[in-house]
Amino acid sequence: MFGWERHVQLRHYLEEGYTQTEIAKELGIDRRTIYRWIKSGDLDRELSPETVKYGPRPPVPHKLDPYKSIIRQRLADYPELTAVRLLAEIKAAGYPGGYTQLKEYVRRVRPKPPPEPVVRFETPPGKQAQVDFAHFRFPWGRRYVCLVVLGYSRYKWLQYYPRQDMRTLYVGLEAAFRFFGGVPRELLFDQMKSVITKDLRPEGGRLMENAEFLRFCAHWGFRPRACRPYRAQTKGKVERPISYVRRSFVYGREFLGDSDLNARALRWLETVANVRDHRTTQERPVDRLERDERAKLLPLAARPYRSLVLPLEREKKRRRRPVTPVPRIEVERRALKTYSRLAGGAP
Repeated sequence: MFGWERHVQLRHYLEEGYTQTEIAKELGIDRRTIYRWIKSGDLDRELSPETVKYGPRPPVPHKLDPYKSIIRQRLADYPELTAVRLLAEIKAAGYPGGYTQLKEYVRRVRPKPPPEPVVRFETPPGKQAQVDFAHFRFPWGRRYVCLVVLGYSRYKWLQYYPRQDMRTLYVGLEAAFRFFGGVPRELLFDQMKSVITKDLRPEGGRLMENAEFLRFCAHWGFRPRACRPYRAQTKGKVERPISYVRRSFVYGREFLGDSDLNARALRWLETVANVRDHRTTQERPVDRLERDERAKLLPLAARPYRSLVLPLEREKKRRRRPVTPVPRIEVERRALKTYSRLAGGAP
């Protein structure tokens, strides 16, 4: 086997007038090989600037070929027919082959249903916000992020807390409302069953939960809603905010503790998350908030919410049963002969 360079040398020697014997001696090949290259035209084909084109291979007949029209017609009428069912039908029509080639053919020609369109259910300014919780692991322990996103502007707020409970939810939402400068009319909760109550029964999109949470909602003036019935019609308008926080804020950073973590989170919101061009709206969340949404938010409550349940539970845990002091009794030790003398015995 000789490469393209050797053929170029051979052509060069021939054009210079060398004999085939001299060329064979120079290149170290047999003279008859050179003669065969020249006579058969292989040398010209190897050095031709045009690429050799090969025609398509003739199709190989398969046992399934006579039955492909039947398979396509059946799939056109009933797209969910299985390959096993089709095998039985074409076997009855005389198909002599096996299941494997039928399965591969059905996989190629089965009609694919059109993708379901994603309907972005947009809400007007000031109407809705989304609340999410997620846990993060740090060197000093597990922390829970409370994330609130305004549905229209996509303006975000987040902070980290050591627990995921009702008190954390109250504190987080009140801090978010102050951060936004107002209260949305509706809060959308997703996977908040463990936070709000153990008996969360969504009915028509409403959250039917304990009276304590309803008092909190009434104090701030918003209405709670569950993510029902279809996510694209409820929270689909909000991009995946938790994964965005993980990638853009937490990943690759080291924090010194809770204070440093939360301070840098607020700084990240002001310098990155809320001032970037949002992928869906193609606008900065801060611009949409200031231009369209802040004026439509409900006013802040005059004071923070005072729970009627949580303080009592806290005081109950703090209350301890008074300890009754045990009187100390001192006993004078005496010899046995002393007790015998007192009892009237012999001295």
